[in-house]
Amino acid sequence: MEDMTNQMEGEAVGLLEVFGLVCAFLAADAGCKAADVRLEVFDKNKPANADSLPVPLLVTVKFRGSVADVKEAMRAAEAVALANTGIVSKHIIPRPTSDTEKMLKISALDKD
Repeated sequence: MEDMTNQMEGEAVGLLEVFGLVCAFLAADAGCKAADVRLEVFDKNKPANADSLPVPLLVTVKFRGSVADVKEAMRAAEAVALANTGIVSKHIIPRPTSDTEKMLKISALDKD
C-alpha cells in the first residue's frame, strides 16, 4: 500500500464532474483509452437542487498520471460527457498536496 501511495505523490489528478453514473463510466472509459492514466474511485453528490438538474446525481471521475496524460484523458472524457448528459465542473491539479491526496480517497458511492 505504501508503494502505491509513494507512486501517486507527484502525479497529476484530473477531476471531471458529470451528470449521472452512466456518463461517468463513458467519460472514464474514453479518458483511459486516450492516455496512460489510472482511475481513482468515483465520488457522488446529490445536490439540494437535484430535481432541477438533467440527472439528479453528480459523479466525479478522477484520473491519475502525468500532467500531459491527464490533460489528454480529460480532453477525451470531456468530449464524451458533453455528447451525453454534460459537465458540471472540471479541474486538473498538477501536483496535489498530501492533504489533498487523502481527500481524493473519499467516496460516497458506497454509502446510501
